[in-house]
Amino acid sequence: MRSLLLDQLSWDLALDTANNIAVASNPYAMAQDAANACRLFAGELYFDTSTGVPYFGQILGEAPPLSIVKAYLVQAALRVPGVVSAQVFISEFTDRTLSGQVQISDQDGNTSTAGF
Repeated sequence: MRSLLLDQLSWDLALDTANNIAVASNPYAMAQDAANACRLFAGELYFDTSTGVPYFGQILGEAPPLSIVKAYLVQAALRVPGVVSAQVFISEFTDRTLSGQVQISDQDGNTSTAGF
C-alpha cells in the first residue's frame, strides 16, 4: 500500500527531492494512515460519518481516564486495512490538546510508528 507522505510537523503534503508530491510506502504508509484515523473526529468524514474518534462528545473537555482515550484511538487505528494490532502512546493530554504516537503491526509482522 502507498499513501501520500505527510510532513510530521505540519501534517501537510511533503515534497521529494525532485519537488514532486512525496509518497510513503509500507510499513510507514500504514502507520501514517492509522495516525490519520486517530486524528479523525467522529462525523468529520463526509462519505462515512460513522467513523472517527468521539473527541467532542466524550474526550475534549471531559477529561476521561487515559485508558478510555487509548481504547478509542486503538479502535480507530485497527480500522485501517491491513493493521492487525496497534498500540497508542500519549505524550500530551491537556485541555484541548492530545498528541502522541501510534505503533502498528501488519499481517506480515512489520511494525511502524507515526505521530498524531
